[in-house]
This record gives sequence, C-alpha cells and structure tokens, in this order.
Amino acid sequence: MEPILRATAVYFFVMIVVRISGRRTLGEMTSFDLVLLLIISEATQNAMIGDNFSLTNCFLVVLTLCTLDIGLSLLKERSRFIDKWIDGLPTILVENGKPLKERMSKARVNEEDILEAGRTLQGLERMDQIKYAVLERSGQITVIAKPTD
Repeated sequence: MEPILRATAVYFFVMIVVRISGRRTLGEMTSFDLVLLLIISEATQNAMIGDNFSLTNCFLVVLTLCTLDIGLSLLKERSRFIDKWIDGLPTILVENGKPLKERMSKARVNEEDILEAGRTLQGLERMDQIKYAVLERSGQITVIAKPTD
C-alpha cells in the first residue's frame, strides 16, 4: 500500500507544481527544461520507490500513475471546473496589434516570443500585422493575422 500512496502523493505534487509554473513552460522545451525534467524524474523516482526496488513495487507505481492519469482525464471530461483547473483556458496576448502586457507578464511571454510565432506561423514581421495572438492550453502561441486590404 505504501508505494501506491507515495506514487499518488508525488503525482499530485508534480502536477500542481507544473500547473503553477504555467502553460508556457510546457510549450517549447529548452535544454534547461530538459535538464530540469531529468532531475525531477530522478527525484520523484526515488520518492516513489523508496528502498524497495522490486518488480512488484515498480509495477504498483506504474499502475498507480497510469490509473491516476486515466482517472483525471475522465474527471476532466465530466467537470468543466477540473478541466479548466488542470489545463487552463486560452489567453489572448495580443489584440488588434496591441500587446496586452499584463497578460503577457502573467504568462511569462514577451513580444519576441509572439513575433517569433507570427514569423513562423504566418510570415508576419511586425506586431501591427497581428489581429490576435493566443496562448493556447498546450502552451503554444497561435497567431491570427489581420486581413490585408
């Protein structure tokens, strides 16, 4: 029973930390993010397994994590509140070429991130060419260009 409790505690703790860190963290992985992910995985593995390295303990931990993941996905389907809490909502960062600084700051996105998405996705060069830039639930930035006359 201890591995199940340990795995459950670690799962929810990591989920909360990732949720607090924001969607942008999940959007594009840098080398720093990869190193952080590897360190977190090692630390959580030690916390979940403890001193018991048996196959049974490993199977219990994996089964617990998969069950929690499936359970939360089913809860998200049934509850808009839980879905919103876990995955958040899309956030408009630019409206009619004007950066919404407070939202950008909260999402930890700067104008260069938005312009990069505009160049990559739409071939846009300037902020005034953007009708909307949206930070999606996945952490990606979607850019909608202003119509050309």
